[in-house]
Amino acid sequence: MKLALSSDQQVAESSVYQRYAAAAQAVEPALCCPVEYSTDLLKVIPEEIIERDYGCGDPTPFVRSGETVLDLGSGGGKLCYIAAQVVGPEGRVIGVDCNREMLGLARKHAPAVAKQLGYANVDFRYGLIQDLALDLDQLAGELSEHPVNDPAGYLALRHTEERLRREQPLVSDDSVDCVLSNCVLNLVRQQDRRQLFAEIFRVLRRGGRAAISDIVSDESVPERLQQDPELWSGCITGAFREDEFLKAFEDAGFHGIEIVKRQAEPWRTVEGIEFRSVTVVAHKGKQGPCLERGQAVSYRGPFKKVQDDDGHTYSRGERMAVCDKTFQLLQQEPYAEMFDAIEPREMVPLEDAKPFDCRRNARRHPRETKGLEYHATTDAVDGCSDDGPCC
Repeated sequence: MKLALSSDQQVAESSVYQRYAAAAQAVEPALCCPVEYSTDLLKVIPEEIIERDYGCGDPTPFVRSGETVLDLGSGGGKLCYIAAQVVGPEGRVIGVDCNREMLGLARKHAPAVAKQLGYANVDFRYGLIQDLALDLDQLAGELSEHPVNDPAGYLALRHTEERLRREQPLVSDDSVDCVLSNCVLNLVRQQDRRQLFAEIFRVLRRGGRAAISDIVSDESVPERLQQDPELWSGCITGAFREDEFLKAFEDAGFHGIEIVKRQAEPWRTVEGIEFRSVTVVAHKGKQGPCLERGQAVSYRGPFKKVQDDDGHTYSRGERMAVCDKTFQLLQQEPYAEMFDAIEPREMVPLEDAKPFDCRRNARRHPRETKGLEYHATTDAVDGCSDDGPCC
């Protein structure tokens, strides 16, 4: 059930569009905090875009060559044009924004940027970041042919929206390697935020990641401040509380969630509440069956023990039994340097693997790995490495 908006909330939401529409035409420094980008990647981007860029961080270092990248709230297109150079001609970049003025600014310069790069791999789309299935350009076309003049037309419009989401989605399921966003999630209404994170998760491929820079608060923001149009549209009072921001990723099904950058000093302070920029990276890929194949991992430290997002506890230096899915995950980012992977001498074929109970935390005895009948005796190896003998 959707919550009704108060008149104050409607004013705050409207102010976001109006303020960013104006900011597409003239620079507004109050909408951003200082961010340093790679100067090499800025050379092909027109000055008009750079001076009208409003953000609080740089998530583009988490983009890789050849990937499909989605930028939420792409604005004038700066992040998209940076990512376009990182992914190269084999990759592609999609920018989504609901502000026509900002989209117009981004689209206007696309041919010139493509000419400088020598390839065109950026596509700007009209949509809401909390509803990445609905293409608003397509919806506008439907409305021009079938205007809504009465309740019957409204009901027909709802069916049209669902058909467009199903048959011609703005961004398809499992189609993106990396989702970026720069200081935009805090502009989404409170009641739409669960859907927002679900949409980010939906469009990512298994093994993909979200890299999000946004403003967070150290305390809960009172409702009266949330209803202030200037503070909300200025990326202040819509800020997530820092711990709740991380919890939103967890609730959506992400794993390996980490704050990779946190502004030490607050960007702004309002009534004693501190607002600062953070960049969070979160991964998709822990979904699927848990199968027993005799694998174990050993946590290297430095902590005595750690716990993952599914409640598995790993004690330092101890062989912990894990399912095949977790075994594979812990050899990938962001865990790869934290664990030693221990495979059994005789791997259980995937088709013969039985279910593994991931609710328990169990140690794996070395004999489970080596086999109960393993009684080998070997001589010392001549030298442990290329640098010389061990002893």
